Amino acid sequence: MSQMTKEINAITGTIIGISGKLILYALVILLLVEGITRGYAFGHEVFYATAMEPSPGTRYALTIPEGQTTAETAKLLKDVGLVKNEYAVQIQMWFYDYETYPGTYELSTAMTSKEILQILNVKPETQETKAGTSSTRSLETEPSDTQDSLQESEEGEPKQEVWLGEEGAE
Repeated sequence: MSQMTKEINAITGTIIGISGKLILYALVILLLVEGITRGYAFGHEVFYATAMEPSPGTRYALTIPEGQTTAETAKLLKDVGLVKNEYAVQIQMWFYDYETYPGTYELSTAMTSKEILQILNVKPETQETKAGTSSTRSLETEPSDTQDSLQESEEGEPKQEVWLGEEGAE
């Protein structure tokens, strides 16, 4: 190999090495920008959540069965269309120390996830039965996984009712 070929190979190797490093740096910067953007959007959803729809929104009567975990509750809220991100709801429940209690709740898509969690954090009203024991106010449903039915609310607007599992008097 001649001296000229060795110099060309050295220059070519240097150029390829520098090009590879530049491509690697560009990918790292791209990943950092994307990670920061998504992280900001997630943090914004946790601390400054917005409602899914403008007021008045769609109203739901949502039943939370006894023994349901926070992850299951967050997934249910996302599946029904009350929140955008179930993981942000789980973080909110942990960060703000919210609990969910079994019962039936009146919720709307015009509520933010924090407003929904504040409602779910309060035990539902109880009614005194004739025997003197208390039971949670709820409607009995059939033992299917998820049932949807459309009813009229007090204001005459359609209201979506979502029932999960078996629910009856406690």
